[in-house]
Amino acid sequence: MHTIAFPTETRAGEKRRALLPNNVKAYCLMGANVVIESGFGNSLHIDDADYVKAGAKVAASREALFSQANIVLSIHKIPKHELALLAGKTVVSFLDAFNDGDYVKTLCKQNVTSLSMEMIPRSTRCQKMDALSSQASLAGYVMVVKAINELQSILPMMMTAAGTIKPAKVFVIGAGVAGLQAIATAKRMGASVTAFDTRSVVAEQVQSLGAKFLDINLGETSQTSQGYAQALTPEQLSVQQEAQQKCIAESDIVITTAQLFGRKPPLLIDNKTISVMKKGSVIVDMAAESGGNVEGSIAGENSVINGVTIIGTGNWANDVAFNASQMYANNLFNLVSEFWHQDNKCFVIDLSDDIQENAVITHAGTIVNQAILNIHMPTKTLIEKQDKANTAQLVEKTS
Repeated sequence: MHTIAFPTETRAGEKRRALLPNNVKAYCLMGANVVIESGFGNSLHIDDADYVKAGAKVAASREALFSQANIVLSIHKIPKHELALLAGKTVVSFLDAFNDGDYVKTLCKQNVTSLSMEMIPRSTRCQKMDALSSQASLAGYVMVVKAINELQSILPMMMTAAGTIKPAKVFVIGAGVAGLQAIATAKRMGASVTAFDTRSVVAEQVQSLGAKFLDINLGETSQTSQGYAQALTPEQLSVQQEAQQKCIAESDIVITTAQLFGRKPPLLIDNKTISVMKKGSVIVDMAAESGGNVEGSIAGENSVINGVTIIGTGNWANDVAFNASQMYANNLFNLVSEFWHQDNKCFVIDLSDDIQENAVITHAGTIVNQAILNIHMPTKTLIEKQDKANTAQLVEKTS
């Protein structure tokens, strides 16, 4: 019978958790043992006693927690210095495997099997496990709320005896999960909303929410099989920046959500564009922590350029930590239950499955995800390809 362990998050200010008491009951019905670190739910005002009542046990320390674990589930990756305590075990979290090669190599060195939640495929089968989308949806809501807090005016039109207040103008760049939620939230608050996305196929979704779609002719654009926008050429980016400048200049709030999976996000708003914006207007840069869509945005902070406030605080879903925990904990449970062997009461690694083929990063001391292998160990990949080619030639000559 496998023991599933849930450590407290170590990232400063993180309030979300990977487990709620109702999830404990579900894991126990599956036949798993559930152990939490002492004080696990304090950030959500949930006592250890609530988890114990649901069927969990409480470990007095992280060392005791990890020693009991077969699987460790968390939001952020376990600190590198603790991975030695997890040799031969399985970890599941957001791993940022594209950008943190040293961490991936340490996982291999410590023989840790790792699954990355951001690598879950976007497919019908995987919707219930898609934590990237669930957290992005909440982020879209939070970004509008943060912008409203910085804006010195209201969003809806208001007709009063003292005169009529025009609705605020909101421009959303990127109509993915976060962008669509931002559009919907701003519309519910009464703003006049315009949106743009390089994928013209989402125009109907934008319009169905009551927003206008800014039509910019970028030539041929496309999206990946997972539904992510493909990177634009420098020429296309230049056309986009120029065409959207007028809309940005007239807007009270601009929200940028353009992120390229596994790559640096595109620069969408430069200082020249910021200089023509109204003083007192607000930009929210969703991509600030990974490089930024806005020139001058600072990861984790608010900044002011030419009277325009730029919000780059990041970790957006953490501002609605209880709902974010609900959604993420359910995503994790759905992933674990999908690969739970009911007879042996254990989580099974099956690299032939299309989900694990994408989501498992390291296993048996090696990088097994091809995309991550190509980035962090390209030499090994080239050697393996050459070996296969040589073998094929040898077979052809001897056959």
